[in-house]
Amino acid sequence: MSEPVAEPAGVLLVDKPQGITSHDVVDSVRRLYRTRRVGHAGTLDPMATGLLIVLVGKATKASDQLMAQDKEYLGEATLGVVTDTQDAEGETLETNPVPEIAEAQVRAALASMLGDQFQVPPMHSAKKIGGQKLYDLARKGIEVVREPRAISIAEFELLSWQSPKINFRVRCTKGTYVRTLAFDLGRKLGPGAHLSMLRRTRSGQLDLSRGHTLPQLGAMTDDQLVAALVPVSEAAPAA
Repeated sequence: MSEPVAEPAGVLLVDKPQGITSHDVVDSVRRLYRTRRVGHAGTLDPMATGLLIVLVGKATKASDQLMAQDKEYLGEATLGVVTDTQDAEGETLETNPVPEIAEAQVRAALASMLGDQFQVPPMHSAKKIGGQKLYDLARKGIEVVREPRAISIAEFELLSWQSPKINFRVRCTKGTYVRTLAFDLGRKLGPGAHLSMLRRTRSGQLDLSRGHTLPQLGAMTDDQLVAALVPVSEAAPAA
């Protein structure tokens, strides 16, 4: 492929697969667009899939604005097993029997978690305290006090309940840890829970219907790659 005449710029919507980091996606996009100026607006854990907003070229300046958007996720909480990371990648801390729970109880528990609230970031997270990432401290067996952060849950919808698995859709503000929601939901229902699946479907007005997988991007020509970029003015109109 010939070298592009000018550095491409725009917002790339990537459907991140499971098992790789958000930084891995950024590295792939750097190679495809042949520019170092690539970042992302909102990390997805390796276990999570779905919408990763990747910023190319001058679009990296809109990072804060795009990160501030509300997010929507599809998730699955598995009752009866509690892990140290609050998700399926962690070590099991508790295994508890799951009692008979009616669907109405699950719906009531979800409804009770709506609205403005404070959430304590989990130790296994990329949040920094004193210049150190919490998950680095957690791996050393160190637990520190974390300040609760203000979040808001606009929607927490039950999609299906088949014991021990609760499938849900949640719409929440930036910085919300969905695995902590799953953990808290498990405590409300009794036996505890961990997040066993997470897929981000929307961020602000951007959704997965316009997303591209890495294999799809890898098969594109230079012109197609440039055409795949959403202008910043469209992705974040007030930018």
